[in-house]
Amino acid sequence: MLDTTYNVETPEGIDLRARAAGPVPRILAYAVDVFYRSLILTAVGFALLFAGIAGDGIWLVCAFLLEWFYPVFFEVLRGGQTPGKKAFGLMVVNDNLTPISWGASFVRNLLRFADFLPFAYATGIISMTLGRHFQRLGDLAAATLVVYREEERAPVALPDTTPLPPPQNLRQQDQQAVVSLLERHQDLSEARQQELANLLEPITRKKGSDALSYLRSVGSWLLGGRG
Repeated sequence: MLDTTYNVETPEGIDLRARAAGPVPRILAYAVDVFYRSLILTAVGFALLFAGIAGDGIWLVCAFLLEWFYPVFFEVLRGGQTPGKKAFGLMVVNDNLTPISWGASFVRNLLRFADFLPFAYATGIISMTLGRHFQRLGDLAAATLVVYREEERAPVALPDTTPLPPPQNLRQQDQQAVVSLLERHQDLSEARQQELANLLEPITRKKGSDALSYLRSVGSWLLGGRG
């Protein structure tokens, strides 16, 4: 299976993760945006039908603005999502997973002409297909990528417990497992949680309900609780 996960570690040591979007959803999103742009230009054309040469000029200006500023406007002011990207749950971000900036958006969209060459965005599609994170030339130049927008999860109700600091020999992966155990306490049976808690018996020196209660306290501490 192709791993599309994109990982970034911030200067504060926080791991950020996103799923890079491949060529197919991006092409479909682009088709939706082309449809909307065409719809707008058709409406403008009808509105200027009797404006003569001046109407033709205004229509051309509108076509220019839509072609080059439609994606920039939505990417910067609408959370990295044009209407097409929003329809497919995609968003454009900087390659450090921060919101895209004006400069980056201008660059990636300005270079669409290079991705279009020699026809029908052939270069861009080849670049996305060969790249590990599905970046077209504009993305590579602007240091951006298109990822799936993760739905915000509702806060997990944690069990009522007194936070306790973890034992000194609790490794990072074990800390992650403890936090996961705490956050999934509503999804797992009590017996299953105790079974998982028993896996850390060499560290906690506790078993059964005592081990589970202790790890819940440690998990609460790791999530920021300090009693």
